Amino acid sequence: MRTKITLACTECKQRNYDTTKDKKAHPDRMETMKYCRFCRKHTTHKETK
Repeated sequence: MRTKITLACTECKQRNYDTTKDKKAHPDRMETMKYCRFCRKHTTHKETK
């Protein structure tokens, strides 16, 4: 079952992206490089609650 998650920028702490993930296949928190419109550059985004 896919669950909704929110990705937040690690530099400015803004919540920028909403996406889904499969908790059975990936139980740990997701971390990816994405564009942050507030920082105006690519930064690491981590899954938040």
